[in-house]
Amino acid sequence: MISTGRRSGLFALAASGLAACGGPEDGAGPDLVGPPDERPRRIVSLDYCADQYVLKFVDRERIIAVSPDAAADFSYMRDAAAGAPTVRPVAEDVLLLKPDLVVRSYGGGPKAAAFFERAGVPVLSVGWASDLEGVKAVIMQTASGLGEAARGREVVAEMEARLASVEIAAGEKTAPPQTALYITSGGVTTGPGSLVHEALEAAGLKNYQAAPGWRSIPLERLAYDRPDVVAAAFFDTWAHHMGPWSAARHLMIRSGLRDAQTVTLDASWTLCAGWFLADAVEALAGAADEGARLEE
Repeated sequence: MISTGRRSGLFALAASGLAACGGPEDGAGPDLVGPPDERPRRIVSLDYCADQYVLKFVDRERIIAVSPDAAADFSYMRDAAAGAPTVRPVAEDVLLLKPDLVVRSYGGGPKAAAFFERAGVPVLSVGWASDLEGVKAVIMQTASGLGEAARGREVVAEMEARLASVEIAAGEKTAPPQTALYITSGGVTTGPGSLVHEALEAAGLKNYQAAPGWRSIPLERLAYDRPDVVAAAFFDTWAHHMGPWSAARHLMIRSGLRDAQTVTLDASWTLCAGWFLADAVEALAGAADEGARLEE
């Protein structure tokens, strides 16, 4: 949260920072594309979604701090975060570092961007997307805001190549697509309008959940209509994330889906909108390929 204490002193501390460019409402953040000597040199990221982009596109000497979650098991760039200084998303702590750019998705709360910009520190907002084209746009907007547009184009090109390879393989299949049910240990699933749905379809699978949005696992339907594939998130730490009232504890989930093929999705692949969604698509496509071979 952004603290309001010592606000006048904090404004003075940040007075030497760059003037804010743009606002949080434009979604793209400040325009920082330019020669290397004009790029931000003291970058702070406030949350793990922002961490992914900063650690991917920015050389370590330009990073003065990342969030405490940068090295967590749900952070895709956790290995790159090893040894990096961390900072809490608290105004006093961040401004004492004298950053020339703050990168955030949600870190610091809803008023963080406006606060830092009033303090004279530009803020780059990492956007969210609900489809693959949107993910590519977020990659380019964020990479450009970090002064690394060329790297952004390389990452997008690699992601497109990986997805195209999966699409070609899926198009060669003659059998109807298998159904896949996405399950979290919290007992929920998701339908159209989510990145998980996009990943399932890109992998050549049909989402078992046809209703949009996030919903409880449809236990009644599972009694008579079972999916071919179960896409399990957080499966490696199932017991640690499953609440006592989670539908994931239901006998239908524990035993009724035992015959379904299971593909484990790393949490870091789907928690933020990024290039790593291609990892989820490829893992799901592998399950689709295995199922198609079993049907032959």
